Amino acid sequence: MTGSPAKPEPLTPDLCIIGAGSGGLSVAAAAAMFGVGVVLVERDRMGGDCLNVGCVPSKALIAAGARAQALREAGAFGIEAGEPRINFARVHDHVQRVIAAIAPNDSVERFGALGVTVIKGEARFVSRSTVMVGDQAIKARRFVIATGSRPSAPPIPGLDALPYLTNESVFSLTKLPERLLVLGGGAVGVELSQAMARLGSRVTLIEAQSLLAREDAEAVGLVRRALLREGVTVLEQTRVARAEPKRGGLRLVLEDETTLEGTHLLVAAGREPNIEALDLELAGIRSDAKGVVVDKGLRSTNRRVFAIGDCASGQSGGLQFTHVANYHAGLVLRSALFRLPVRVQTLAIPRVTYCQPELASVGLSEAEARARGAVTLLRWPFAENDRAQADRKTDGFVKLVTDKKGRILGATIVGAGAGELIVPWCMAIQKRMSVKDMAGLVFPYPTLSEVSKRAAVSFYAPLAAKPGIRRLIAFLRRFG
Repeated sequence: MTGSPAKPEPLTPDLCIIGAGSGGLSVAAAAAMFGVGVVLVERDRMGGDCLNVGCVPSKALIAAGARAQALREAGAFGIEAGEPRINFARVHDHVQRVIAAIAPNDSVERFGALGVTVIKGEARFVSRSTVMVGDQAIKARRFVIATGSRPSAPPIPGLDALPYLTNESVFSLTKLPERLLVLGGGAVGVELSQAMARLGSRVTLIEAQSLLAREDAEAVGLVRRALLREGVTVLEQTRVARAEPKRGGLRLVLEDETTLEGTHLLVAAGREPNIEALDLELAGIRSDAKGVVVDKGLRSTNRRVFAIGDCASGQSGGLQFTHVANYHAGLVLRSALFRLPVRVQTLAIPRVTYCQPELASVGLSEAEARARGAVTLLRWPFAENDRAQADRKTDGFVKLVTDKKGRILGATIVGAGAGELIVPWCMAIQKRMSVKDMAGLVFPYPTLSEVSKRAAVSFYAPLAAKPGIRRLIAFLRRFG
């Protein structure tokens, strides 16, 4: 009589990482480079949301929309191009080719070559020190939960009965939505609304509060005007009472009983953590609606277990970005491998919305800074930048918030390349630098980066009007 197959021997790595998204992959690759035994568990696709249904495909789609818009605006440069012809199936192919080009960096093969044991399957805790994936037990010295998040839908009656799109399905479309309704005016909603409109869809964006509510109101104003100028209908302070199917599409009924009709609906109104299958309670790990509850060092209530990225509750400042997950990964490596004390600091983490004009910010907003005391506000427009004029990208400005001594507290940039231009301000805030440090740098001419220098230099403009300074200059003239 043949017995049942023997269960595999338990794996005993130093580190078990659950989730092969950006954060989990960063921990796995770095730990393996140090010779640490690593098991990486992933239930779905390597690369997680960022590669497959998030950052990478969205930026590829945005790039396609930007090319279409450039053709429309080419006349300003003396180039006659006119309205572009969009082949949306080929746009879809472009997006998929970009994903395919990056995928090898996140593949099972690459991580296997690094020495990481990759296991495909659903992980669940069975004790404080053991995870099971199928019949494979993993008894690790430390665990890192990096399971990310997924789109959530608002509790709108009738919505569940409709085949709505999310970021997990919108990039699979091979036919352009004729009339697209977008629910949610955060970064994802704004980015995809503009991209789809540029590719020829008629887009209506519905936001229950204000567009990009967390960002500087003046900067958001430029984004709003760009959306309207490009044909996006923007409805703010607008709530949906119910959703209904309609022949050939769907209908949203607003609170005032007016209706919006579309062929497709994209829901971009929030996210929830992927933790329900982990059986966290069996490992003594506390969680809430935002994810695994962690301390300032990203440890859960089980000291063996860390959580990073979107599934970590309480220490990300509400920032659900790939670069936050990678930042968390670095902290966990320092703590788990080198026993160094770590503490999450969110002030110098940037936020970027990749619309055109781009909107980027870091540190304290003007309102947050004023609530803490007296501040100085510095501002410089893109229209005063030579490169912006040459490129005809003059919509935008840099806004800096400093204390009275010139220490940089926050920065907001709206305009071309804002996501790149915000980087030195991240360092300035992290290193507690002042405008003097930035004003003294030599920036290459002609570049958009000079906008930042001009904003910093403007801190000293009031000195020119001071009588004492003028008298000093007049006195020094006497000496030749």
